[in-house]
Amino acid sequence: MRKFFSDKHQGIYRSRNGVILGVCRGLSDHFNLDVFWFRIILVIVFIISGVWPILILYFVASLFMKPEPVHPIQTDDEQAFYDTYTSSRHQATRHLRHRFEDLERRIRRMEDSVTDREFDWDRKLNNGL
Repeated sequence: MRKFFSDKHQGIYRSRNGVILGVCRGLSDHFNLDVFWFRIILVIVFIISGVWPILILYFVASLFMKPEPVHPIQTDDEQAFYDTYTSSRHQATRHLRHRFEDLERRIRRMEDSVTDREFDWDRKLNNGL
């Protein structure tokens, strides 16, 4: 029995391998169904409702659906970063800058403690000789 919802990502994303903006393939990936059926439904609704309503709906859906991540999301932190990145790239880059500055501070503290110990040992060895 097939699962109705896919486990590979949270939320509905536009596929990067879709024909036109990836909306149908993104929906089919999310609901774990064949993309053929989504396209058939789209064509039937297109014929019944007319050209403009379904085109408008399709393009609005493509605007609201986030693009599928290039690399699969493994953790909740990655999911949170991806959500931040797709909503505000400026905020995501600022978050990354703060994380790297924090890492740089930690590395500098480690280097200081290592170089202090090495300097202390060198001084002791040079004074003893």
